[in-house]
Amino acid sequence: MKLLFLLAFVHLLLQSKGNSLGRSDDSYRRTFEDIKKEIAGYSDIAKKIINLAVYGEAQNRSYERLALFVDTIGPRLSGSRNLELAIQYMYKALKKDGLENVHLEPVKIPHWERGEESVMMVEPYNHSMAVLGLGGSVATPPEGITAEVLVVASFGELHRRAQEAAGKIVVYNQQYVSYGETVQYRSRGAVEAAQVGAKASLIKSITPFSINSPHTGMQSYNSNVPKIPTASISVEDAELMARLASRGTKIIVTLKMGAKTYPDADSFNTVAEIIGSKYPEQVVLVSGHLDSWDVGQGAMDDGGGAFISWEALSLIKDLGLRPKRTLRLVLWTGEEQGGVGAEQYYKLHKVNLSNFDIVMESDEGTFTPAGVGFTGTDAAQNIMKEIVNLLKPINITGVFEGGEATDIRYWMRDGIPGASLRDDITKYFWFHHSQGDTMTVQDPIQMNLCAAVWTVVSYIIADMEEKLPVRLERKKEKGQEKRLGFVF
Repeated sequence: MKLLFLLAFVHLLLQSKGNSLGRSDDSYRRTFEDIKKEIAGYSDIAKKIINLAVYGEAQNRSYERLALFVDTIGPRLSGSRNLELAIQYMYKALKKDGLENVHLEPVKIPHWERGEESVMMVEPYNHSMAVLGLGGSVATPPEGITAEVLVVASFGELHRRAQEAAGKIVVYNQQYVSYGETVQYRSRGAVEAAQVGAKASLIKSITPFSINSPHTGMQSYNSNVPKIPTASISVEDAELMARLASRGTKIIVTLKMGAKTYPDADSFNTVAEIIGSKYPEQVVLVSGHLDSWDVGQGAMDDGGGAFISWEALSLIKDLGLRPKRTLRLVLWTGEEQGGVGAEQYYKLHKVNLSNFDIVMESDEGTFTPAGVGFTGTDAAQNIMKEIVNLLKPINITGVFEGGEATDIRYWMRDGIPGASLRDDITKYFWFHHSQGDTMTVQDPIQMNLCAAVWTVVSYIIADMEEKLPVRLERKKEKGQEKRLGFVF
């Protein structure tokens, strides 16, 4: 009897070691070979998804749905009536589509309105400038602020010339390096200017290309620094003032902003599912955000991402497929204000953290896709590469480092694998947060390809027998939680 018990124990131990995808020994290779065979078995299903999305009856559906939506609703700023209408529109559309467990989860989101805005250069001559106030900005007095301009190319220059800044309007004419690096001027520009006594700040739009088009976005105040009005201006006007200043020309502008901040508004994350057939409590989450800025139509940021996420569930339903795990669509609210809707969703659902298999968000446009960005263990990344390899029929096989996105970062910080759509982002920041973000930016063929990628990846992960391998262990260090294996 003892011998039988010992043999059983050894068998379980070996089996446990064989399931450890992080190992590089023979047991790992055999186990991974089994997983590769399992994934290869989805080849026909992947082809069916591709055929339906790209060539079949669902061709152009996500594009047409998006066009109807944005042409009906328009832009959808946090706290606005348009966002309320958009959420109700999507709730009805998802119910009509026959998806399961369609519901709204209440959250609180910021409510800011820009009001009337203008910037007029009055010296050396009259020139009306295009302007968009930055999210959360305070207003000017009703008569506006008329002051001399101090043009700087960097925070460093501002600090070197701090004695010149008092009582002036600081204009940032920073060089565009990349969105991730240059956006600091939008987010911190008002605080840096206020610290040296400026009355207001104007930031050259964070874009590599402009046709006199300002780009808005969130900025952050510091509770220890006076709040000053802040707005974005076009690349052309920032560079005009920089040239004038370089010649020693005195520049005076009048800035008027009627911005108002109201108490947080009621809103909802919009949820729909295909309930899993074997492990319904386990979740593969696909998502995009439904809110946008109050300019353009929000078709690119993030209408496209939201609608290919909806399309993923529609395609799976149309093919009569039901994955083993629940495939959950979440259309976030309040993303543009820092992911406030997603943060509240996380706080509500983190009790079920271990049930989340992967979190996916598309929020970098739906241009020609190259594959997916992914964050997870090495073993999970190897699995993702095998899955994406099934997209060879449309020549999209890339798996790139980094799957982070604003709304899914909360789960990823706790070790859940995360993925984002990677596409040709060349023109994304031409239109981002501007009047140019309309359906004209979108292309139906590109959206078909994006939908195919999103559907194949999410379905296979949801249907595989085992979840993606994760590391959720933590340790305490100096009173703080230190997560192991992941860097953000």
